[in-house]
Amino acid sequence: MRLFIAVDMPKSVQERLGGIACGLPRARWVSPQQLHLTLNFIGEVDGAMMRNIQEALHKVTGPVHKVTGPALLMCLQGLGVFPLRGKNPHTLWVGVEESEQLLALHRQIASVLSDVGCRPEQRKYAPHVTLARLRNTPAKRLSEFIGRHMPLVLPAISVNRFRLYRSVLGAKGAKHYVEQEYLLDDLLDT
Repeated sequence: MRLFIAVDMPKSVQERLGGIACGLPRARWVSPQQLHLTLNFIGEVDGAMMRNIQEALHKVTGPVHKVTGPALLMCLQGLGVFPLRGKNPHTLWVGVEESEQLLALHRQIASVLSDVGCRPEQRKYAPHVTLARLRNTPAKRLSEFIGRHMPLVLPAISVNRFRLYRSVLGAKGAKHYVEQEYLLDDLLDT
């Protein structure tokens, strides 16, 4: 099973980002219902490791202790591409405003995953929401699209849960299935 841990986007964000998801040649847009912020990518694991991961994630307490309301706020703004430098970008994304709470949650999840034997990702964590996969999209059109939507700033999103997902790759892209949900408010109160 191919696993990752993510925060889902609320319906208002899905609708807003779905509204700009057009007008780029050779872009494969992420379905609005599948828009998410990946906290940690795990990769391929067997059933026993998945059960270990599910159990370990119950140890995540979140970045803030004993609070009421959302565990953290996340702000989406601006657009960019991966790779950041060079030619042939392959991913168009919406950025996430820097948040120490979000980074703390990412580190805490990475720590409990490491405790059960999951290898940490080698890439530096760069929080983002993928909008589209690109394949030889003309640079001029991509630049115009980013310029037109660069002032994008969405209202803050309350993050009070994260999910463990199974990802199934197919000809039309990946399909994501929720394996388990973890409520930060519940974890914070324990």
